[in-house]
Amino acid sequence: MSDEQPPVEITVYENGPVIVRGDYKLQDRDRKEIDPGRETIALCRCGLSALKPFCDGNHALRGAARSALQSRLATAHDDRG
Repeated sequence: MSDEQPPVEITVYENGPVIVRGDYKLQDRDRKEIDPGRETIALCRCGLSALKPFCDGNHALRGAARSALQSRLATAHDDRG
């Protein structure tokens, strides 16, 4: 059995958060450690989270609103004949 730590795994989701798994160290800009209390975290990329630096899912709300607007615009365009 090895004493080596597993590598940190970072997954970037399109239009979503960055997922970090493994033995990582999270710090603020002053290099003060942030304890997330878990081994896997989702980091916000969109800037809308109320829990920064962690993702709270607000990117999905923005995406849903954008899709609804695009759908309405397409329907309005189609109705002009």
